[in-house]
Order: sequence, then structure tokens, then C-alpha cells
Amino acid sequence: MRSRSLAILLVVAALATSCGDDSTQTLTIYSGRSEELVAPLIEQYRQQTDIAVEVRYGDSAELATTILAEGDYSPADVFLAQDPASIGLLALDGLLTKLDDEMMRLIPKRFSAEDSSWIGISGRVRVVVYDTTIIDPALFPATEDGFTAPEWHRKVAIAPTNGSFLAFVAAKILLDGEPATLDWLKGMASNQAPAYPKNSVIVAAVDNGDVPVGLANHYYTLRRINEQGDSVVANHFLTGSSAGSLMMPAGVGILKTSDNSVAAGDFIQFLLSTESQLYITNSTFEYPLRHGIPAHSSLPTLESLTTPILNLSRLATTLDLATDLVAEAGLL
Repeated sequence: MRSRSLAILLVVAALATSCGDDSTQTLTIYSGRSEELVAPLIEQYRQQTDIAVEVRYGDSAELATTILAEGDYSPADVFLAQDPASIGLLALDGLLTKLDDEMMRLIPKRFSAEDSSWIGISGRVRVVVYDTTIIDPALFPATEDGFTAPEWHRKVAIAPTNGSFLAFVAAKILLDGEPATLDWLKGMASNQAPAYPKNSVIVAAVDNGDVPVGLANHYYTLRRINEQGDSVVANHFLTGSSAGSLMMPAGVGILKTSDNSVAAGDFIQFLLSTESQLYITNSTFEYPLRHGIPAHSSLPTLESLTTPILNLSRLATTLDLATDLVAEAGLL
């Protein structure tokens, strides 16, 4: 009898411990945004709540592929992606839960999934970076198509292997079609556009006088100016509605397999809070996407930008083709 009573007590204790663990469930975030950028925000969230958080950092595309491979057994509750193509891959596969309408109304519709499966939290705009000492921005074409003209021979740097450039090419396929996109890429190759590995290197090359112009995301220029102080680089926002002025939002969504959907929703609400959006404005120099939160004072307003409107989740469907076209054009 004593042994049986002891066994019952051990089972009850185990159940109590289990219930205690359930009350402090861990929110697991797969983050394609770098630790440098989002760790301070996540730490603020930890401090403001009683929720334990675990973060797996990595490349957005690789994390999306991992979630697909993990399937129903993925430990991820939240996917925070650097770009709409990566999170769009999960959305198109039906792996993300629908976010509530009240949350979706916090930002402009065009910067989130049309089916409410993910929501944008910050935005990066494609721009022309240029050396202010030698280039008159009045000479720039309205869209990226003009940079295949002879006068831009060897003057416009690109990053053909970089994820944001490939997302730009994917958007150009959706907007202009495959033949026109391939023609543009071949035109840039014929113009011997200088190739660099990533956006930050392009901005540094322009600032150092190695090349007068480059295609990049806007916030790299602001970071360069913030870090260097004395800099000759500036952003030019193209006036035409084309892939060259694409706004690429970082997006976040909740996995359908999550056991912590309430906490996941609370975390997304935190990312869209005024406090978090102001952090994005002043610390990362990206565009805050919540209505009523102003962009950094050195940037044009979000409303004034001429950005193309497209189903951003569909970037996932043309990303592989974008890579193939870049290679076919001889830019790899």
C-alpha cells in the first residue's frame, strides 16, 4: 500500500510539474532578420512579458525551407522574414494562420499578404545610390530601364548574387514579364555594370569613389552616413512605378502548427506597437509601416513614394526564375 501511495504521489507531482511548464511555454521565433537588428526588440518583449522566448537566427530563405522540411513537427511559432519572398513561400503553401482583421488594419494593405497570412512590420525601398560630388540626380531616368543606355556604361553597380537584388528581379518579372526582365539584365551585362557582393559594399564603393552610382536598398546609405559622418553618398528615389522603386517589407506570420498562437499574436502586436515602430525608424533607418508613425527625418514620407503595387507573396513563385535569368544574362 505504501508503494502504491508513493507511486500515486509521484504521478501527481509529475502532473503538477507538467502543468507548471504549460503556464510558462516558450515562444519560438525563427528570425531571418539579423540578431543585431532585432535582438534589442525581442529583449524588450521578454522584459515586458512573462513569456520565455527562444530565437533561431538564419537566412530567411533557408529558414523557410527548414520550416517546410519540418512540416507538422516544426517547433517554430513565429516566422520573422527579411523579405516577402521567403515568408510568401510559406503563405503559398498554406502554412501560416490568418491574422485578425484589427491587426491587419494597422498598416497599409499593399505591404502585407492579400490573404492576411502575414503582415509587414518595416520596409526597405530600392533606390539609386550616388556620389553627390560628381552626379546630378536630375540626370537619372524615371525607372531602372534607363540604366542600360550607353551613358551609364560601367557606372551603375549591382549585387547580382544578393537576395534583395534577386527579389527586385523577381518583382520585375511579375511587373514587366520574363522577356523584358531578361532584356534588362542583358542590357546591364552589356553595359558592364560593376558587380559587388551586397548592398553595403556597393554603398561603400560609391562613397569611396570606386563607382559613381549603385542600385541598393535605401537604409544602407543612411547607416553609412550615420557611421562615417563625413560621406558623399545620397539616395535617389526613382519617380516611375517600377521594380526599381519596390518597397520590400520584412514580414511576420504565425505557423498553423504553433501551440502558442496567443503569445505569437501578442508578439506581433508588440512589433507593431508605437514603441517598436519608433525603434525601427530611429535605429534601423527602415520605414515604419504602422499608420501614423513617421519615417526618419532624412527620408521622404511613405505616402510620397512611387512604389509598384503587386501581390508580394507571389515573389516566391518567381525567385528561382530570377536567379536563372541573372545567370542567363551572364551576371553571375
